Amino acid sequence: MRKKSTMLAILLGMSLAISGCGGGTTPKADPKPNTANTPTDDKKEDDNKEAVKPAIRMIMQYGVFDPSKEFTSKLISEKTGYEVQYEMLPAENADEKLNLLVANKEDFDVMKLNSAQFYSLATAGALEPIDELLEAHGNNINRAIKPASWGSATIDGKKYAIPEVGSGVAVGEELVVRQDWLDELGLSVPTNPDELYTVLKTIKEKKNIIPLTGSKDSIYGDIATTFGILTDWKDVDGKLVHRAEQPEMKEFIAYMNKLYTEGLLDTEMPINTAQKAIEKFTSGKAAVYKLAWWNAGSTIAALEKNTPNAKVSIIPYLKGKDGKAVVGANANTSWFIAIPKASKHKDEAMKFLDAKLEPETFKELAIGQEGVHHEVKDGKYYPILPKFNEDLGNGSGFLTGVDEEMYPTYWQARVRKDPVLQMYFETFQKNAEGIIVVDPMSPAPPIEAVSKNTLKLRTLLDDNVLKFITGSEPLSSYDKFLEQWRAEGGADMVKAANEWYQTVK
Repeated sequence: MRKKSTMLAILLGMSLAISGCGGGTTPKADPKPNTANTPTDDKKEDDNKEAVKPAIRMIMQYGVFDPSKEFTSKLISEKTGYEVQYEMLPAENADEKLNLLVANKEDFDVMKLNSAQFYSLATAGALEPIDELLEAHGNNINRAIKPASWGSATIDGKKYAIPEVGSGVAVGEELVVRQDWLDELGLSVPTNPDELYTVLKTIKEKKNIIPLTGSKDSIYGDIATTFGILTDWKDVDGKLVHRAEQPEMKEFIAYMNKLYTEGLLDTEMPINTAQKAIEKFTSGKAAVYKLAWWNAGSTIAALEKNTPNAKVSIIPYLKGKDGKAVVGANANTSWFIAIPKASKHKDEAMKFLDAKLEPETFKELAIGQEGVHHEVKDGKYYPILPKFNEDLGNGSGFLTGVDEEMYPTYWQARVRKDPVLQMYFETFQKNAEGIIVVDPMSPAPPIEAVSKNTLKLRTLLDDNVLKFITGSEPLSSYDKFLEQWRAEGGADMVKAANEWYQTVK
């Protein structure tokens, strides 16, 4: 990323030097001389200037829809008074396209960027620092965005984007079990790893099916949390420790290896796709599965179609050695809403973004009109179908920051499209109340050593964890694997993460 950013910086540096776009807001023209016989005419001219709003050019991420024809885009123009010209990045080679547009000084006013794009452009000098613009025109934005969220969009003490954090901190998955089989065998829902082992062992002996299934992408979750493996990063005595280097990782692997060796864990887990694991659960070939709430509707429907009398229970988050349950969650910034240096309308761009976060305007952008798109029952927002889907199905692509206090409440209208989906979502959140531990790296800005290594090292870690679980590599080789992990970027990533962490503690 450093090489890529350097090349982009060279291109931008030449163009920015010529254009003189050094920083801050666009300077205002010198005022006209004030004479005794022209104040009224000057005031009228100023009023006319204020009345004309420029068109805003915005880059969006790729989507399979035409932004200009969407209900939300028309609503935005109606509510803010700004005509908006949208352009989408392509599905492939999006970064290359974005860098080319910026290097050519295309005068876009707003950009919705992912983390890597934001870091690349911000460090190359392509984005406008927005502190002064926020102070002048960002009352709604400053109210909507919580102070802790700004850290992810702040580099060297300056804000370069509005952070869009999504729908808030929530849990997505939890173990589920065939309750009808527990009843048949006289078993209770397990509450800790030891009880889970007993349940799985009994199911294998009595039912001769797969006790616990899962996919290659669902290694951790509920079981790992009982050993203290919660998120990628953990604060240990004021220092960030990556999960790969946490000593509890070996305890977790040893437990999973025991399940695998005794036939209590699906032997095909290392090659199962998520869909394959679901099929094993819904077809009656497996008893326990880690279910994502967004798959609950289709999963339960398929199970009931195959086995009409089947019953499913959610296993509350398992307790660890200390008798307490915890669950990890991330609160990462989803998108970064930036104003590029090349924009000719920086002040107007900020006014536009601020207008979208006016409380009532944002509510309508998020869930539409009451009585048309949504209704309120027992203090909760429910979608009115099919109108909600027809008009707001692609609405999230147009968001440029959210009301962080209210959006998690509004957003839940989207999970109430299906009673089964709603039940699983709400139960998962209730089970997690008071026990969520948020990854301490969530509020961090993009850090080069972290950004460039995270995906590569995550794959390396997960691939090796699967080898240790299945016994194809002995657990005694874990320290040797760690040496490789550190050498391939882990050491640099940990060092950079802790350098940032010390600045915010």
